[in-house]
Amino acid sequence: MSKKALFLLLLLIPSFAVVAQQLVVKVTGVVRDEKNKPLPKVTVSLVGLAATAVTDEDGKYAIQSRLSNFSLRFKLLGYRIETIKFSEQRGMEVQKDVILKPDVKELKTVKVTNKQTQLNNAQSVGIIDVTNLPTVSMNFEAVLKTLPGVSTNNELSSQYSVRGGNFDENLIYVNDIEINRPILIRNGQQEGLSFINPDFVSSARFSAGGFNARYNDKLSSVLDVRYNQPDSNEYILSAGLMGISATAKNVFKNSHLLFGFRRKDNRNILSTQDTRGSYRPSFNDLQALYQYNFSPKFSINTLLNFNSGSFRLVPESRETQFGTINNPMRLKVDYEGQEIDDYYTYGGAVTGQFNPNKDVAVKWINSYFEIVEREKFDIDGNYVFEEIDNEYSDGSFGPIRKNRGLGSYYNYARNSLNSTIASSELKIEHRVGKHDFTCGARFGQAKYVDKVNEYSYIDSAGYILPSNTNSFTFENSIFSNNNLKINSISGYLQDSYAFSSKLDVQLGARINYNDLSGEVLVSPRLLMLYRPEEYKLWRFTAGIYRQPPSYRSIRELNGSLFLNQKSQRSYNVSAGYDFAFSGLGTRLKFTSEVYYKYADRMIPYTIDNVRIKYLADQVAKGHAYGADFSLSGELVKDLMSFFRISFLSANQDIVGDSYVKKDANGQNQVIYPGYLKRPTDQRVNFSMFFQDRLFNSPTYKVHLNLLYGSRLPIGSPQIATYTDDFNIPAYKRVDIGFSNDFLDVQVVKKPQFLTKYFSSVVAYVEVFNLLNINNTVSYLWLKDVNNVNYGIPNYLTGRQLNFKLVFKLKGN
Repeated sequence: MSKKALFLLLLLIPSFAVVAQQLVVKVTGVVRDEKNKPLPKVTVSLVGLAATAVTDEDGKYAIQSRLSNFSLRFKLLGYRIETIKFSEQRGMEVQKDVILKPDVKELKTVKVTNKQTQLNNAQSVGIIDVTNLPTVSMNFEAVLKTLPGVSTNNELSSQYSVRGGNFDENLIYVNDIEINRPILIRNGQQEGLSFINPDFVSSARFSAGGFNARYNDKLSSVLDVRYNQPDSNEYILSAGLMGISATAKNVFKNSHLLFGFRRKDNRNILSTQDTRGSYRPSFNDLQALYQYNFSPKFSINTLLNFNSGSFRLVPESRETQFGTINNPMRLKVDYEGQEIDDYYTYGGAVTGQFNPNKDVAVKWINSYFEIVEREKFDIDGNYVFEEIDNEYSDGSFGPIRKNRGLGSYYNYARNSLNSTIASSELKIEHRVGKHDFTCGARFGQAKYVDKVNEYSYIDSAGYILPSNTNSFTFENSIFSNNNLKINSISGYLQDSYAFSSKLDVQLGARINYNDLSGEVLVSPRLLMLYRPEEYKLWRFTAGIYRQPPSYRSIRELNGSLFLNQKSQRSYNVSAGYDFAFSGLGTRLKFTSEVYYKYADRMIPYTIDNVRIKYLADQVAKGHAYGADFSLSGELVKDLMSFFRISFLSANQDIVGDSYVKKDANGQNQVIYPGYLKRPTDQRVNFSMFFQDRLFNSPTYKVHLNLLYGSRLPIGSPQIATYTDDFNIPAYKRVDIGFSNDFLDVQVVKKPQFLTKYFSSVVAYVEVFNLLNINNTVSYLWLKDVNNVNYGIPNYLTGRQLNFKLVFKLKGN
């Protein structure tokens, strides 16, 4: 009977196939462009269903639908989306050829970059990508960490290092206004909201080096942000586990207003760190921009800002496992005391703009900002070192094998810093034929009132270190009161000339004088652009970059000021190649740049978390060289993805440094260490920001952010700089986010209530540190009873879930 049943089944299979074939509608055809050329890699999808097909090299496609009434959507980057409705009987086979027309708007986006960005040797920052990027800091600068040339090892901070430079060498502009940051912040967890309000931004450009003369004197990079001029009313509300923000954009007859409020509370993130206690962070930002247009030729823009931050911590305990697999150790600390850090920034700028004709623009920018910082901590920690057993079969650590020492340490500070920064600047742009002239002059004044009262000591098993039988001293004690005023005058002249449709040359120079160093600084700069084809670009830059002494760089480790410091100077050259091409079914852009920077005078420094400690009375020479590569494109339509890798070598030689070492015969020998790694010598950086759609749905999206930075050199604060042969391990982090826009244009059935009041409602679910990797940001340096230094890693944040909603209300 079984053989008969099998035979009968084999006879019926062809019948089942015929019946199934009669239940579907099959559509075939060829997709061509307007010139009748076949288009390969066109995505053909059934609207509302999961079935998709892709055209072959001859433009042919075939797809089946189990419905008799359906629609097919044809998509290819650079062409308009074509949607065709079908109403056929099941079992029919339909031939449908399609012509796709070019999308002019989309074709413009595949060009390498626009001319203005090219002449800044900068790249555009995707504003939409900032919203989708899963980030702990909630700051606009987080997107910079995915860009070529940028290094980072701290997700809590908006600070970043560029091509071997430190955090203090980067310029930030908002509407041509230079933005300054607080100085006293030591740890990323104390950082709040940066000045830039992401909801205000209409465009942003970032240059990792080789920027032109119109920007102020810094050594490393420029971030140039522009706030938008809305053409309609818009209201945005964002609320989540880490904070809220509200933005209003209003358009009036001859003016417009931007108003924004942001609040950040990241205590859930901070609670994943090793130190347990009561975290009470609170960060707020209030910002308003109002522009009134008196006439088509004259307008006045006013920008006001109030930014406050408060970080309060009552630590209770800490437990950190460190060491090696063969020699695991554990630190346990019980705390008493608390830390309170407060800062606030207030001020604004008034900008007048006059355009007498289409070829002339005049800007007068006046700004005033005051930053008040307070730092108070009084913390006593009792600690114990333990060697622990690692021989458990399940891989966990066992009981204590040996006690390596116990002791206590005490940190005390009552520090305050008031900074007042004011400036007035005039800029003129004039176009004459093939020349674009621009020039400017700026006067600035900075005042600082600094009071430092700080000390710490280590008591190792009852013995104060360092010991002194004649007097009782504190380690790292700083007591100082400083008052300083710095006046500066600077100017620039620049000409951009188009030799031909393929070649542009820009020559410029800056001049700078400040009464602190008494130097007159001249910085010539050159940029050349050559376009052999529309989608190919060669870039070359050369110039001298200087950085005058600042209050941070002249303050020595003991709190005193080294007033004889001279400006830092660097000679930079770079060459780059950009290329846009078709691949992976989309339009891709490849960018590359190699660079070399030689500094014959720079101020050496050490870095502890996000705090820069300058060796103010010393001078170093050094060089940095490397290469940056990136690939970007819409691998999925309307969702940009980035892949980049950077290689770097940054070294320095402190002039006149030496140490004494005994040779094989026991004789003292003077060693001159020469070139050593800079604290920012992160040899390899890789980042990936990938976006895709889930379940073949146009509304469900995934946003994956991956960062890798190789290890960084570091040394104990008790040991001389030339022995910095210790390293912070490589930084590895994966953040992922999922989003859904309930009112996306491609949603078939939209909730009526939401449609009535909102233009967009997006829900985000994010998982920070998806792999729960313990990244080290710095070290806690403690000693045992034998006066042996131990570096206990300070880990960053662990895995954490976040949720937020973004509402865009309909304007009038």
